[in-house]
Amino acid sequence: MNSNNNSSSHGEVDQRNKESLDSRFNQTLKNVQGLLKGHSIPGKILLTRRLDILDDSGSQERSPSYQRSFSQNDAGTSDDMDKSVENEDAANEVQNSAMGTRATDSARVTKFTKELSGQMVILERLRELAWSGVPPYMRPNVWRLLLGYAPPNSDRREGVLRRKRLEYLDCVAQFYDIPDTERSADEINMLRQIAVDCPRTVPDVPFFQQAQVQKSLERILYTWAIRHPASGYVQGINDLVTPFLVVFLSEYLEGSIDSWSISDMSAGKISNIEADCYWCLSKLLDGMQDHYTFAQPGIQRLVFKLKELVRRIDEPVSRHMEDQGLEYLQFAFRWFNCLLIREIPFHLVTRLWDTYLAEGDALPDFLVYIFASFLLTWSDELQKLDFQEMVMFLQHLPTQNWTHQELETVLSRAYIWHSMFNSSPSHLAS
Repeated sequence: MNSNNNSSSHGEVDQRNKESLDSRFNQTLKNVQGLLKGHSIPGKILLTRRLDILDDSGSQERSPSYQRSFSQNDAGTSDDMDKSVENEDAANEVQNSAMGTRATDSARVTKFTKELSGQMVILERLRELAWSGVPPYMRPNVWRLLLGYAPPNSDRREGVLRRKRLEYLDCVAQFYDIPDTERSADEINMLRQIAVDCPRTVPDVPFFQQAQVQKSLERILYTWAIRHPASGYVQGINDLVTPFLVVFLSEYLEGSIDSWSISDMSAGKISNIEADCYWCLSKLLDGMQDHYTFAQPGIQRLVFKLKELVRRIDEPVSRHMEDQGLEYLQFAFRWFNCLLIREIPFHLVTRLWDTYLAEGDALPDFLVYIFASFLLTWSDELQKLDFQEMVMFLQHLPTQNWTHQELETVLSRAYIWHSMFNSSPSHLAS
């Protein structure tokens, strides 16, 4: 008799817990939908890793979780999301687009310096810091570490980089610096396609139109394609080299990219930069191999997930797009293929990639949340457009005047939604 009562009691508790979770989830969903409609500003979300707000002397969590801070009005009853009310200065900081400059504020620079100066870099802590932006002059070293190209042990780092750079040189000599008579017909066609695509890469940035820059891109891409026969070269991979090229060149060139030239750089320096780009591209694409194999099934899978996520977050715009017959593949395929490089101003790309690389192996799934947040930036506008107008709008998004503030808002929303749906995966079920 008692066992029946206990069983019944446990069932009631489980049911109440489930209802409580659903209630909190629904409230959180309403909060985020309010953000989309501009009713509130969880843009007062101060996206800082827990490490940023904990006393350095205390025990610190090393898992990649973030502290999100809401104003009292925005927090609602969402107990399942971390809440703390920041002081007025913190709220003003966010409202003034301080997120765009957080990567270079002195406290964060000090934390990066501390993490990078030890004999062994703790990668989890570095990821936590990098997620919110890396100081530009630290980016080359941080990216090499995040991608696993440079080892975390500082004693081994110089030797490993020297060996990998020599290995790249050997690959170029073996595969690229040979006459066409030694290439197969497929290899000749692939090299021709790369040569056609290089001048089309980031066409609105004059630096990439320099002949020597395009030659470097060609060498990196062809060598990568030959060494990765499962996919070979796929259009779009050319875009993915550009953030690496700019970041690793920044160790040698100063000022704006608009004034850069590599014509006076030594062959040795150019070779080292190319090698770093090659190996970092390889590491990045190792985590998304099926994005670029035949029929690109990895991208198709993520496009489907994006459609489902948008349907759960913003049902009206999802229904409107469906009613108009707009397929997500018509616009989102390029987003996943080029990782948004063609959709936002190039000066924001490296900041976006700080977050990409900080996500590590979880990046492909997190892209779905970033792209949902990106798309729903224009929820109201999209609902006023017919099919043809939507296609044109999504192919030429009005991001040309974007600053760090808009990008940080996209990333903040993406993180919130990821927190919500990851802890309640049933809400993403069809």
